[in-house]
Amino acid sequence: MKMVQISSESGEEGEFIQFLRDLFSTELKADCIVDRCGNLIARIPAKNTAITEPVLFGAHADTVKPGKGIQPVLVDGVVRSQGETILGADNKAGIAEIYEAIRTAERHPPLEIVVSVGEEIGHIGSINLDASLLRSKVGFVIDSDQLDGVVVGGPSHMRLNITVLGKASHAGMEPEKGISSIKAAAYAISMVKEGWVDQETTVNVGIIQGGEVLNAVPERTNVKVECRSQSHEKCLYQSTLIKEAFQTAARVTGARAEVEMKLGTTAFRVSEDARVVKIARSTIRKVGLEPRTLTPCGGSDATSYNEKKIETVVLGTGVKGAHTKEEQIAVEDMGKAVAIIRHLFEELSQRTPN
Repeated sequence: MKMVQISSESGEEGEFIQFLRDLFSTELKADCIVDRCGNLIARIPAKNTAITEPVLFGAHADTVKPGKGIQPVLVDGVVRSQGETILGADNKAGIAEIYEAIRTAERHPPLEIVVSVGEEIGHIGSINLDASLLRSKVGFVIDSDQLDGVVVGGPSHMRLNITVLGKASHAGMEPEKGISSIKAAAYAISMVKEGWVDQETTVNVGIIQGGEVLNAVPERTNVKVECRSQSHEKCLYQSTLIKEAFQTAARVTGARAEVEMKLGTTAFRVSEDARVVKIARSTIRKVGLEPRTLTPCGGSDATSYNEKKIETVVLGTGVKGAHTKEEQIAVEDMGKAVAIIRHLFEELSQRTPN
């Protein structure tokens, strides 16, 4: 509850990162550094084990908006936000759970705790993290919602920034001389299939900004669209269809469309036979849950770590309603998440996952 009161919307994580650096250094005796991107890396020596191979545990510092002035309340064992904000349990619950598990564990292997920045706006911190700063070969990101889930895959994620250019004119005196960029954009959007395109691909038109004054035919409209897919090829194909839809709509209305496509992450999949998956499933069973392997279209820092050759899966925190003002988390579920992490420590202290 103390953590969520420190505002850390994406791009403004500095104060919270410093809080964690002080906390981990003082309470966990961690050797902490902050890299050039602002990511916190905390190295914690092994405890009561001869294992020398470190293991990565990841979480992210940033929250979505509205995440300033959060006032958490605990009612009937559930933590919620009191005001008109998110709670910030995504992902501060994960950080708190990792911290509590380390603080109370009887033993654990050497740990490399990475708290990244900019995760919610494209995994900026983890993508730009210098892999040479880490020795871990396997990792666990604590940033999913379902406690019984082991996320073994992540999507390719394409962002499209589209500018539709029409022609301005006076809306009351000579509207026939104008070309509405809003109309062209709306035509394009009507041709784009949104939501679930197929079982592993989603499309969302997230932002539209057009026009400057009410009495002028709008000359410029900006539209931001994202496409995600567990198939990299499908992500590229669907993104191309979106681009072509805007270019076609612009052409038939006399406007022009400029489309910038930026690939954020590339789809990954960890084998269900991988040792890291088997250990995760085993530890989930130890808290009385039946584990499920998942491949959602939601992204995580695990994509970046797998690209850096750190075999990584994502485990749950217990949060519900993430990214909404109804976000909440039960203390009992946080306790289960802590227990899962402690069981991971125990397994990892006995043998390496490779």
